[in-house]
Amino acid sequence: MSPTDAKAPSSVPVGVDPNRASIARVYDAALGGKDNYEIDREVIRQVKAVAPEIRDMAWANRNWLTRAVRCMVGQRIDQYIDCGSGLPTAENVHQVVQRANPDAVVVYTDNDPVVLAHAKALLADESKTYIASADIYEPSQVYDDPIVQNHIDFSRPIGLVHSSTIHHYPGDDYADLMRQYIDPLPSGSWVALSHFYDPERAELSEVARRMEDIFSHSAMGSGWFRTRAEILSMMPGLEIIAPQPGMDATVVPCDLWWPDGPPPRPLTTEQELIGCAVGYKP
Repeated sequence: MSPTDAKAPSSVPVGVDPNRASIARVYDAALGGKDNYEIDREVIRQVKAVAPEIRDMAWANRNWLTRAVRCMVGQRIDQYIDCGSGLPTAENVHQVVQRANPDAVVVYTDNDPVVLAHAKALLADESKTYIASADIYEPSQVYDDPIVQNHIDFSRPIGLVHSSTIHHYPGDDYADLMRQYIDPLPSGSWVALSHFYDPERAELSEVARRMEDIFSHSAMGSGWFRTRAEILSMMPGLEIIAPQPGMDATVVPCDLWWPDGPPPRPLTTEQELIGCAVGYKP
């Protein structure tokens, strides 16, 4: 199945239609935001029947993104492409990056009209941050977009972000999809990816599959949980970074990737089910 053929209902731009759930608005609802409709909140209510702490998962992902971007800033990456950026919230990628390096360039990409409208309003006074309208499940469309071409220099290292995006891609060729993103990146580039995660532990896998069933049959129509091996297959040709000193360089729950301190309590089931990996291209 090609990326063009593999279309979940949520892959098609929803815009302001209150009768269709959108990935961006459902995620906003999971974070406790206000930029969502009743149909988006209904998806979260359905998921809460099996994963009552779904907000833990959303915030684990959001907080990981901040740490992963700070890591890339520390590696002197000064240009970023954030795929499927979603609705603006606290600590967006450009804010994290440009706090450390005001001259760094960030290009967000999305094709949801509501996301594009919010982003354009937010970025109206920004001189180093841009939004490109592109389907993130068509890598060539992203890279060939005039805004990306005009502001990202593919002869220098790039920071590529796919935060909670590929688990909405329904095709079984997700590894090839990511290869199309990674192959054109120059040496020294970094990739940060998070994804619904099946840790292949009986009690957690059961919850993951029940959540997957609800997501994929909900008004949103997508949300697949994949294993460690499947997620690692999405990082071809990259050197994976160890998530903490002394740990294997592999996929871990987001909250275990370079945490700011020891967790105040054991991870909830929901926190265990959002995984991540960060790697660089030699």
